[in-house]
Amino acid sequence: DGLHQAIEAKEGVRVERESQTLATITFQNYFRMYEKLAGMTGTAKTEEEELVKIYNLPVVVVPTHRPMIRQDFPDLVYRTEAGKWRAVVEEIVHWHRQGRPVLVGTRSIEKNELLSEMLRRRGIPHQLLNAKHHEREAEIIAQAGRLGAVTIATNMAGRGWASILGGNPPEPAEAARVRELGGLHVIGTERHEARRIDNQLRGRAGRQGDPGSSRFYVAADDELMRVFAGERIASIMARFRIDEDTPIEHPLLTRQIEAAQKKVEQYHFDVRKHVLEYDDVMNVQRKVIYAERRKVLFGTNLRDNVLDIIERLVRGQVEAVCTRETPAEEWDLDGLVAELAALIPALGAVDPAALRGLPAETVAERLTTAALEAYERKEAELGAQTLREVERLVLLQTIDRKWIDHLYNMDALREGIGLRAYAQVSPLIEYQREGYELFQAMLRDIQEETLRLLYRVQVEPGAPAPAPVRRREPALVTNRPPDGGGSPAARPRSPGGGPERKLGRNDPCWCGSGKKYKKCHGREA
Repeated sequence: DGLHQAIEAKEGVRVERESQTLATITFQNYFRMYEKLAGMTGTAKTEEEELVKIYNLPVVVVPTHRPMIRQDFPDLVYRTEAGKWRAVVEEIVHWHRQGRPVLVGTRSIEKNELLSEMLRRRGIPHQLLNAKHHEREAEIIAQAGRLGAVTIATNMAGRGWASILGGNPPEPAEAARVRELGGLHVIGTERHEARRIDNQLRGRAGRQGDPGSSRFYVAADDELMRVFAGERIASIMARFRIDEDTPIEHPLLTRQIEAAQKKVEQYHFDVRKHVLEYDDVMNVQRKVIYAERRKVLFGTNLRDNVLDIIERLVRGQVEAVCTRETPAEEWDLDGLVAELAALIPALGAVDPAALRGLPAETVAERLTTAALEAYERKEAELGAQTLREVERLVLLQTIDRKWIDHLYNMDALREGIGLRAYAQVSPLIEYQREGYELFQAMLRDIQEETLRLLYRVQVEPGAPAPAPVRRREPALVTNRPPDGGGSPAARPRSPGGGPERKLGRNDPCWCGSGKKYKKCHGREA
């Protein structure tokens, strides 16, 4: 659509040609190509339905090595986000003064830094874990289980690691004291759309039989609550004159929030399943094309395939013209011969008058025989070995080119197929039907284009075989400017000592580093 090129023009860089899709596949179909699938994760149970329906993978829960004694408190629901943040800070201060380590999970870096500023004003020392300080993250994680440690992490940065009580390496006396205080306390500042991510945050505490606890704080104007009955909860709290700093705590509310999460998870699953249903249409076509392509790449002899294509195309054209419903004297034999001659020039010598009055089967046999004899003459002219290689190259290039065009056509079909629902028809069924028609048309185009090229191919006598293309190593530039530095304007000269060749942004850099020019000296240009 030219958007990429417009941005390149705006930024003053070289405008590249529009990219073309060469192959597409969804993650689901990519994973299903493996003969065996398996995985292990602590949060797969909530996604069991998708794993079973998409990948046919049952989920088995492995019991914990030691009993899990973490205490998960019900959610606290507040009227406003401001009241929720004040309550979170108060709980952090409370546990910090007792010396208990606290891990706080936030949904974004923005909320992460907001809470950090509030704690700074209260004079609470803490560590930030938000993927901004990579070099210190390992140290922060290692010491998150120490007495009085406060760690604020985003949901992405705060998952997948274990906090060792008493620090790492642990000090026995300090670890014992932390256990007496109740272990690591996890505070979630907002419910995520997926229960899996909330469970990952809770799972930072109470590992390997250690004590621990967790609690989530929710506001009626949080994103999840705003979509699912947040206004109703806020109006109830306002009716009972519950102020901003007074929460509602009840297991029923926690269950309602989890039910809302299930609805969001189901919605995202339906979206992924919908995409997969459309890609399954492409997946069938993809398997057929790739099987044919592998046959061309690794097959020893394609002669029989080409002869089969010749016979099928000629007979198909004859059957389309010489039908039983049409009287023989009305058959358009002149048009038939002209159409076949466009594919196979030798058939232009066939006299349509000689075919009149003959049965359709005899017409097909005569035209097929003439086409096969013409191909035999082409083989004698070029040599069997040469023609075998030409067949391979022509078929491979034709399949690739037509498949790329087909992907573009299928994308165009996919974009507008949803409008068929206004006609009270299923867009998916229409996509399957029309996609099949496009695929059959593509297969026919591949066969016709292959014959058109093979019957017309010429090999120059005595022409040497082209040398294999070798990647040219970037030459070191010695004509540096007087200052001795690598000037960003420096360019390698052409082999004949002619004018300097301008490097594209994606070309290998002239310095020999192996990086692209835009990532190396092009940065300074």
